[in-house]
Amino acid sequence: MDDFAAGKKAIDAKNWSLAVSSFNKVVAQDPKNADAFNYLGYSNRWMGRYDDAFAAYGKALALDPTHKGALNYSGIAYLKTDQKAKAEGQLAKLQASCANCDETRQLAKAIADYKPVAQ
Repeated sequence: MDDFAAGKKAIDAKNWSLAVSSFNKVVAQDPKNADAFNYLGYSNRWMGRYDDAFAAYGKALALDPTHKGALNYSGIAYLKTDQKAKAEGQLAKLQASCANCDETRQLAKAIADYKPVAQ
């Protein structure tokens, strides 16, 4: 099994540390793989490593500015770190490229349901 497939399997099993390890290997070998950077960000986000998650999402979006997964997941991460305006910015980018995609609907719902974390 290659590292990308191992990473996806680890995500399915919610084994975030194995997923991070697998996707770190993928991006080391293929630094232009936006999907791997997206999944690396997603896995780091689930581990609460928001700085690492934002760095990975940033690389995914630098490679593919309309990457639906990276826009959606980074928007969710912005909400989890009380940055609603940035999440809304990601939603606007999603709406511009794919108004009726699942990712757009998911982020729109998350923003609508948003309650500040820090109170």
